[in-house]
Amino acid sequence: QVQLVESGGGLVQPGGSLRLSCAASGSIFSIVAMRWSRQAPGKERELVAAITSGASTFYVDSVKGRFTISRDNAKNTVYLQMNSLKPENTAVYYCNARLRERVDARNSEYWGQGTQVTVSS
Repeated sequence: QVQLVESGGGLVQPGGSLRLSCAASGSIFSIVAMRWSRQAPGKERELVAAITSGASTFYVDSVKGRFTISRDNAKNTVYLQMNSLKPENTAVYYCNARLRERVDARNSEYWGQGTQVTVSS
């Protein structure tokens, strides 16, 4: 069994910064990719950023230049540094991992429980 635990959310003023963390634990042979998605009230969940095992990254256009995704492979942890935050960035942020639990297993998807980010003055 695999668990993803997010941390780092909270209340921040517009223009401020937050750093989200997501640690994966349990039976993990390898992690293919880790992603951050978010869901604002009344909206669908959207992919915000992703990083592969080879360190290739993806960002949704609205966060390019402000958010940075990174990972610590030794700790099976992914981070999302969020700078110049805007009220429209308010959402529950979810961590997601595509991983393999054993050498002979197929890839599986796991999700964290989410962490609230609120940007407000």
